[in-house]
Amino acid sequence: MIFNRLRTRSTHSSRRPASAPAAAPASAPAAGCPYAHAHPATDATGPARATAARPGPTAAPKPAPTAGSRPAPRPDLLPAVRQPTGHATGRLTPHPAEPFTDPGEAAAFVRQFHHEQPAAGDPAERLRAVLDEIDRTGTYEHTPAELAYGAKLAWRNAARCIGRLYWHSLVVRDLRHLGSADDIAAECFEHLRTATNGGRIRPVVSVFAPDRPGRPAARILNQQLVRYAGHPAADGGWTGDPAGARLAARARDLGWKCGRERFEVLPLLVQERPGERPEWYELPDDTTLEVELTHPDHDWFAELGLRWYAVPAISDMTLEIGGVRYPTAPFNGWYMGTEIGARNLADADRYDMLATVAGRLGLDTSSDRTLWRDRALVELNVAVLHSFQEAGVTMADHHTESARFLKHVAQEQRLGRPTPADWSWIVPPVSGGLTPVYHRYYDPVDLALRPAFTAREPW
Repeated sequence: MIFNRLRTRSTHSSRRPASAPAAAPASAPAAGCPYAHAHPATDATGPARATAARPGPTAAPKPAPTAGSRPAPRPDLLPAVRQPTGHATGRLTPHPAEPFTDPGEAAAFVRQFHHEQPAAGDPAERLRAVLDEIDRTGTYEHTPAELAYGAKLAWRNAARCIGRLYWHSLVVRDLRHLGSADDIAAECFEHLRTATNGGRIRPVVSVFAPDRPGRPAARILNQQLVRYAGHPAADGGWTGDPAGARLAARARDLGWKCGRERFEVLPLLVQERPGERPEWYELPDDTTLEVELTHPDHDWFAELGLRWYAVPAISDMTLEIGGVRYPTAPFNGWYMGTEIGARNLADADRYDMLATVAGRLGLDTSSDRTLWRDRALVELNVAVLHSFQEAGVTMADHHTESARFLKHVAQEQRLGRPTPADWSWIVPPVSGGLTPVYHRYYDPVDLALRPAFTAREPW
């Protein structure tokens, strides 16, 4: 039965209860994407992808420009040139200190927002207000509409994400008024409930307070809102996920009583200020939907005891919109099967399950030439896709998502916009040559389009 393949996690008592969560936002279309490829240091679930990226195609001659060709920049999206303010020389009145937020980035975003949102009207008045606010305070505040659209543009600009076709459907939760650890934890839990949506995963971003001059905002220390702990074993092996070992050790130092289980969800760690002791919070039972993995043809697969969580929510990146930095802005899409079946459960520095699966399949593992790893990898991915489908949890397969990505590239080209893409992240780790994203080139990732999700700077 489907319900037998779903479970919510039992937890220890929380050291510090979070405040009551706010009501969930209105429903959004149940469309999203595996955000996995947006992260520079992790796939939707792990670090190996950045360090073991596959090279792009080099042998074939470069084809003629295709749907991803880069158009010439449009003058209407360039930063505005501000008028002189009182100097005979025509130079700007100097601010007593260097502005915290770059006025050029702010102006470029305002112009882009008004260009792509014609109902917003002429940008001139808003430009003057933004630049004056930066003059007075060093930074400025986005309107709710600017924040919502800027977050969606950050997804659209994510060069490592294959699922950008759905960028319009992102649910943006404006939580900029919150900055305490308790409030952040409570709303992160509500984020997971909203995103899970009974298995019909919604793409969601929760945007908390931005960095301000002299007042850095709080940070979530977890790479993802949900992730499994890793614990080194005495024999040199691991219990759990090695990618979660560092945070597990820090949580233990803070007082977390772990069970050293194989699939043990880490607590949420939130640090309000540089140098302060982080607070930790157990995830409530109803925030973490997990799928137990079975195989459509092999009953023994269930005996392996594998499972994975439903929502990949990245939580250690900075959302940059018009020069304003939001260091606490967890976001999610939904999984693509290969992220779990070909990376998290298969990589040698993660759960390393290929030899175990090959053994149960009766494959000859004495030589690489038997392709036992390849055969085991396919069956592992079959199990992941089958299990999520049986459980009624949204998941994409790499063939379908590849075709959708090229549809997105074509749409962007028709609108005269570039689509930067990192080939080694867009091409899936299983049967890459069988997907249409393999056989083409893309706009370069060094376009550095903004708004964007970027690697968060350390305190």
